[in-house]
Parts: sequence; structure tokens; C-alpha cells
Amino acid sequence: MGRPKITIIGSGQIGGVLAYHATSRKLGDIVLYDVVEGRPQGKAIDISAAAREDEFDLRIIGTNDYADIKGSNVVVITAGLPRRPGMSRDDLIGVNSKIMRDVSDGIKKYAPDAHIICVSNPLDAMVTLCQRYTGFPHHRVMGMAGVLDSARFATFIAWELGISVRDVNSTVLGGHGDSMVPIVRFANVNGIPVTELLEGKYKGDKEKAKRVMAALVARTKGAGGEVVKLLKDGSAFFSPASSIITMMEAILQDQKRLMTACAYLTGQFGVLGYYVGVPCVIGADGVEQIVEFELTPEEKEMFDASVASVKELVDCLP
Repeated sequence: MGRPKITIIGSGQIGGVLAYHATSRKLGDIVLYDVVEGRPQGKAIDISAAAREDEFDLRIIGTNDYADIKGSNVVVITAGLPRRPGMSRDDLIGVNSKIMRDVSDGIKKYAPDAHIICVSNPLDAMVTLCQRYTGFPHHRVMGMAGVLDSARFATFIAWELGISVRDVNSTVLGGHGDSMVPIVRFANVNGIPVTELLEGKYKGDKEKAKRVMAALVARTKGAGGEVVKLLKDGSAFFSPASSIITMMEAILQDQKRLMTACAYLTGQFGVLGYYVGVPCVIGADGVEQIVEFELTPEEKEMFDASVASVKELVDCLP
């Protein structure tokens, strides 16, 4: 039985780190595609030269020809202009829409049975365009955002409490932007609500605990922009790559993992016909189930506002 084939469209920062992560997890053979001649080939050689020391026997190739992605099981789209300081994700829609058309045509022609994980920004709009252009079933086209946003929320909680992030559970819903919705009541440390732990840390001062949690939520919403501002010449790439790996493993190994992903809704959470970040079960068939739960009135108001932002963006797509 042959190894799975993974294609990464775009061999920039995320693409390169993602390819290396995939080899370390021994997920399958890898194709790095890019329009820039030499870039994917150079990174493929560099990663391949790590095989002996990192103990993997996988084939990694770099290419500028979509024909080389033929037969891919999973295609990850990272291609597109990255954010620069002062730019919102929405500012990228014009140029990245054109790129998505070309990428989708290549996938449709050479990898018609693949699962697609879209990472390009603005995420909710780009995954929508990808599905429209490819015509693939909605369950095989998804966006990576919720895994990353939830991981960022968990990280900031762990830093505040001075504990291992591995013990923190968190959920972030909605669009991948400033209107995303971290679900505070679900944030916990091995089952213990974070709100209670914050109250304990601040000796029962509930108001201070609330202010700290509000700051953690705000930092989560602005985490991508915070990284962009600090880097000055690019956007996050290590943590997005790790989040993509989580989704790829769930598909390739049929793990049935429950995670937040940008998925197509058919009435769940009161949303019909749009891609939005929600809890999903991801396995060999892609998005196999959307897990719906009752939102509090406050959460529903924030979620609806986030969905409205997604709709506004999507409804303006070419």
C-alpha cells in the first residue's frame, strides 16, 4: 500500500515549516508547489537532506507544475499575499482571490479526490471561493483557523496561570478575524473552569478575574496582528503550521478528532450556506459532523456579529 500524498500550495514560511513538520510526523510523501521558480525545489532539497538525521524515508519534491500534484490525498493552500503591518485580513481579498482561482483550477484538474485545507487569508472568504471554484463537496473543503485561534487562547491562559498549556482546553468560534468568539465558559484546565482559577489567583476578586479574562480574550482576537506588528515583514507561520498538521493527521489517520474548523453550515447555529468556524469531527471523510451546542444569549450575540462580518465579506466576492 502506497504512502499518502500531501501537496502544499505555497512554499513560503508556512509551507516550508509545514512540510518539515509533516516529515517529522511521517505523514506521507510531500509535494511543495510554488509559482516562484527554485523556491520549492530548494526547500525540498533542504528538507530531504534532514532525512537521515531525523529518521524519515519520505519523498519530497518541489515543483512549479500543477501536474505533479496528481493523486494527492490532502492539499493545503497557503498561497497568497501575507499580511503586513497595518493591513487587515480583509485587505488581502483582491489579490488573493485571483490566486485562489488559479490554485483551485490546478487542484480540480489534477487532484479531484483530495481533501482541501485552506489557510490563505481572509480565511472565511478564501475557503468559500475554493469550494466554489473546485466544485468539491463541502465536507472535503475546509479552513484552518479555529484550531489556531483556540491554541492561542489556551497559550495566553497558560501564561496567565503559570501552568502547562497541554492541560488547557479552549474553544474559539466564528470568523477568523477580530470578531472571533472565544467561549469563556468552556475554557478549563483539566476540567476546572479558568474563571474559577483566576478568581483563586486573585483571592476571590471576581471583578479583577473578569478584567483579566477580558484581556485574554482581546489578546486572542488580536494575536495574529500582534505577531505581524512584531515581525514587521510577515505573519505567523510556526503555529499555523502546527495547527494544519493537527487537521491533516485527523484526515489521513481517520482520527475522528473534535476541533474547531471553518466548515460549511447548513442551518447549524442558525447559519445557512456559509463557511464559519465551528466544532467539527474530522476524519477520513473530511468534516464528518458539525457539533452544535446551545449558545448563551451573550455568546449568540457575539457569534451572530462574527457571522455578519463573514457574510459581508463573502457577499462581496467576485
